[in-house]
Amino acid sequence: MPTGGEVHVTKWESIGSEASGAQTEGMIRQNAIVGLSDQLCGTVMIAKPHSASAIHHHGKEDTLIYAARGHGTIVSDSGAKRQDLSPGDFALIPAWTEHQEVNDGDEEVFWIICRGGREPIVENLEGWGKS
Repeated sequence: MPTGGEVHVTKWESIGSEASGAQTEGMIRQNAIVGLSDQLCGTVMIAKPHSASAIHHHGKEDTLIYAARGHGTIVSDSGAKRQDLSPGDFALIPAWTEHQEVNDGDEEVFWIICRGGREPIVENLEGWGKS
């Protein structure tokens, strides 16, 4: 029978000491559990009121989002599709899928993010379909 590894816990108060991936004004990405597994990593994203991320993708990594607080939107399909997330909602963003996170509201949005890789990949783009 295979043996497991060591359990790792990241305390809330230690999150925020290290930025995660490319940053966009108004969007704060912070590492929670990174570099501890070859198969996944965990981060948090805080979107300030009336902010939007750059259009971006996460390379070869699938991304799973859990909306913990606030009401945010994921924009995709070259800006044609808007999907709203409320607290308790989940979203899956497939690898290489261009998208944008948007907070049109007056309160912060807080999402917990898990990606399919050791380190989070965030590739900001100059626009839809551009590198």
